[in-house]
Amino acid sequence: MDEELYQAFITESEESITQLNNSLLSLESNPDDTDAIDDIFRQAHTLKGNFGAMGFDNAATVAHAVEDLLDEIRHGRLDVTPERMDLVFDGMDLIVDILHDIEENGESTVDPRETVDEIRAAVESGGDSGNSKQAASEGTEHDDVDVASLAATTVETDAIDATVLTHAHVELDAGQMKSVDAGIFLSNIPESVELAGSNPPRDGIENGEFEDGFDLFISGLGTDAVESELGDLWKVDHVETTDVSDVLGGSPPSDGEETAVKAADETATDVAADDADADAFEQATPEDRPGDVDAKSADDDASVPTGSEGDESPTTAGADAKTGQSPDADDAKSAESTASDAGDDESEDGDSKEARSISAVKSVRVDVDQLDQLHELVEQLVTSRIKLRNAIDEQQNTALDTLDELDKISSNLQNTVMDMRLIPLKKVFDKFPRLVRDLAREQDKRVSFKVEGEDIELDRTILDEISDPLMHVLRNAVDHGIEEPDVREANGKPRTGTIKLSARRQHDTVIVTVEDDGSGIDADGVRDKVVAEGVETREDVNKMTDSEIFDYIFHPGLSTNDEITDVSGRGVGMDVVKTTVESLDGSVSVESEPGEGSRVKIRLPVSVAIIKVLFVTVDDREFGVPIKYIDEISRRDRVQTVNGAEVIVHEETIFPLIRLREALEIDSPQPDDGMVVRIRPDDRQVALHCDGVTKQEEVVVTPLQGPLSGVGGLSGTAVIGDGNVIPILDVSTLEMPADGKQAMREFDSNSLPETAEEAAD
Repeated sequence: MDEELYQAFITESEESITQLNNSLLSLESNPDDTDAIDDIFRQAHTLKGNFGAMGFDNAATVAHAVEDLLDEIRHGRLDVTPERMDLVFDGMDLIVDILHDIEENGESTVDPRETVDEIRAAVESGGDSGNSKQAASEGTEHDDVDVASLAATTVETDAIDATVLTHAHVELDAGQMKSVDAGIFLSNIPESVELAGSNPPRDGIENGEFEDGFDLFISGLGTDAVESELGDLWKVDHVETTDVSDVLGGSPPSDGEETAVKAADETATDVAADDADADAFEQATPEDRPGDVDAKSADDDASVPTGSEGDESPTTAGADAKTGQSPDADDAKSAESTASDAGDDESEDGDSKEARSISAVKSVRVDVDQLDQLHELVEQLVTSRIKLRNAIDEQQNTALDTLDELDKISSNLQNTVMDMRLIPLKKVFDKFPRLVRDLAREQDKRVSFKVEGEDIELDRTILDEISDPLMHVLRNAVDHGIEEPDVREANGKPRTGTIKLSARRQHDTVIVTVEDDGSGIDADGVRDKVVAEGVETREDVNKMTDSEIFDYIFHPGLSTNDEITDVSGRGVGMDVVKTTVESLDGSVSVESEPGEGSRVKIRLPVSVAIIKVLFVTVDDREFGVPIKYIDEISRRDRVQTVNGAEVIVHEETIFPLIRLREALEIDSPQPDDGMVVRIRPDDRQVALHCDGVTKQEEVVVTPLQGPLSGVGGLSGTAVIGDGNVIPILDVSTLEMPADGKQAMREFDSNSLPETAEEAAD
C-alpha cells in the first residue's frame, strides 16, 4: 500500500471520527439540531466508504450499523435517548480501536460482531412500528401514480429476458447540484441491478430533470432485493418499491424464490455499496466530482471552511464539507487537480477557472519530517547570524549591509517557519467534549461543557505535549469538582454543573484555563493531607496562604480524594500536569473558592525553540532571562523593605526580591548597586536582582537533559555568537527567600511607606 495514501487515510479517519463525536454530542443535547444530524451522516458515510475502499470491512460494517441506527433517528422512527447514544458511541469507540490496530499492524483483527449485533438489535426492536407508519406516510404522495401503466409505457417488455420486474421510486437527499448527485447515484448502481427503464429517461435524471424523486424499473430482482441494493447508494433518502411483473405477462415470484434471490444478492451488498461510495469520486467525470461542487458553492455557504485555519481545508480535511466524499483519491493525482478544480461549468471564462485553481492550492499538506528539518536549518541560520554580527561588530564596513540583508531574510524565513508550525488548539480541544460526556455519564452527573478560544494557535510540539495534561485537569474537574445533581440542588445550584475550557493569547504566551462551578477545593483538607503524607509540618502549612497550599495539589502521590476510583484517587495525574507544562517552559496555577468552584490556569509559550532573551550579568557571568516574562527593568534604588523583606513596590503590590547571586549560589561579594528585573505578575510575583544588563538577542534554547534536567532555576542553555554557552533562567523555579514569602503572606497595602525615604528607614 502506498505509504502516503495510507497515512492520509489514518489522518482523515481520525479527523472524521473527532468531528463525528462532537456532532453526536450536539445531537444528544439537542435532538432537533438538523445541522448536527446532516454533518453526522456526511462523516459516517465518509468513514464507511473510506474503510470499505481500503479493504477494512470490519470498521465499514460498524459504520454501516451506526448509520442505520442514526437513520431511524433522523426519520423520527426512534427517539434520541442516552441509551441509544451510548450504543452509537460504543460503535465509534470500536472504530477507533480498529483504526489504532490498523495503524500499529497494517491490518485489523478486531471482531465487530458483538457491537454490530447490539446496534442492529436496537434498530429492529425500536423501529419496527415506526417503519411501517413512515413508509405509509411517505408512500401516499405516490398513490395516485399508476405504476403498472407507467411500466407499460416506459419499459420495452419484449427485450426483457426475465419474469420479475420491480418499480422503485427513488428520492435523493440532493444538494443544489442535483445533476451531480444523480449522476454519482446512477454510476454507483451495482452490475447485478439490471435497469430496464426509467422516468424521466436516464439522460434527464443525469441532468437533474426531476422534482422530489424519479422512477426506475429493475428486471430480475424482487422488491426487497431492489430496496436493499439501492437503499445505501449515494445520497439516497428513501426507496419505495412495487412489484409490476404483470406487465411482462408472467407472475411474481413466490416468497421462497424472492428470499433466495435476496439472499444471493445481499451477500455482497454492504461491500459493494461501500466500495461504490468510496470510488464515486474517481468514477464521476471531472465536471461532476462533488469536491468541485463545493469549490463553486463555498462562497454561498458560510459553514464551509476556507482553508485558512491550521492545516484543515476543503482540499485536505477528512470529508468534503457538503457532500461528505473523501478527496483522497484525487490527492494521489495532484497533477490533475488544477483541471478538476475548474468546476462543473464548462462555459465559464478562462479568468474564472484560473482564479478558482489558484484558490485551491493556497493550502497544502506538509510532511512533518520535512517541517522539522526546515526548522533545524532555521535554528542554524539564526546562530550563524549572531556569530557573524559579533565577528564584525568592531570593524564597521560594507559587510554590515550584507548582514542587514541576512537579518531580513533570516527573520522572514524564521517567521514563516514558525507560522507553519502553528496549529489551532481545536486539534486538541475537539477530543474533550466526548471525554467529559462519558465521565459524567459514568458518575451520574450532569455537566455542560463549554469551549472558547479553540482558534488560538500553538507550536505543534507544544500542542502534542499539552493534550494529556489537559485531559487530567478535565477529569479532575468532573470527578473532584462537579457535585452530584441532588447535592447541587441542595446547595442552591442548578442540577447541571458547568465546565469551561478556554484559551487566550497574551503577548508571546497562550493561557489555557479550565474552570468549573463545583464544590471547590478545601484548603484545610489539603493542609491535613500534606501533613499526613509527611510533606510539611503542621506549623509550616498553617503559615501558608490558601494559594500556596493549592500548589501541593501537584505534589507527586498526593491526592485529596479519599476514595480510589477509575478516574482519580491515586495521586497521579496532576503532578504530570505540572511536570509536562514546566518542561515546555510554562507554568500552572490553581485558584479556588469553597462551594463556588475552581480554576486551573496553564500558561504556555507560543513556541519553545527560538526565543528572545535579556542577557544579565552576575559576577561577570552571563545568564539569559526570557523577554516574555519581563515587565520592567529598573535600578537598584527602587528596592524597598516591607515587613523585613526586600521588595519592589508596583501599583500597591509587592514583588519580593530574588538576588540571583544567592539563588544561583555564586560565591562572591554582593555589590551595593546593580539592576532589578521585575517579572510579570501573571508569571510570578517576584523581581530579580543582578549586577547589570547587557543586550537582547534571539537564541536557540536547548532544554537541560540527563542529570541536569530538573535543576531549579534553570530551563536550558543557548550557544551565542562567541561560542559560549549561556544558561537560561527559569523564573518559576528560582528560590525565593523565606522573608519574601512571609512578606507576601502578611502584606497589607495600607502599610506601604509613602516615600522612598520612609522605606529606607
